[in-house]
Amino acid sequence: SRPRQAIEHVRGWVRGEATMTQSRAAGGHAMGAARVLSGAARNAAFAAGQAGVVAHVAAHELGAAAYAIRAARDAAPRGEGESAGRLECRWQREQLPDAIRELVLDDQRLRNAICWSVFEC
Repeated sequence: SRPRQAIEHVRGWVRGEATMTQSRAAGGHAMGAARVLSGAARNAAFAAGQAGVVAHVAAHELGAAAYAIRAARDAAPRGEGESAGRLECRWQREQLPDAIRELVLDDQRLRNAICWSVFEC
């Protein structure tokens, strides 16, 4: 439940219903939960935690997305991980608001290497 709570808190912060301190704490708890997990569950929990912990820092916006792509890869049937990761990456890009689309895509190109090269989709 800790990753789900992290997502709820960061969404609350976006709406002005929660403080960043609350979001960061919930994100930290999700990351703590991730440490004892493996595979898709671990990466999904890290994605939720990353979203909650660094939502207020634009320079860290790719972390949650990268972990989510890794989770999709890990959850896919054997031999389909790369394809599932590309599908998740494309879906994420479709969600980007026009106002920030090019900024995020440029950031993905610049920082792809430190994000496990997951943004090659």
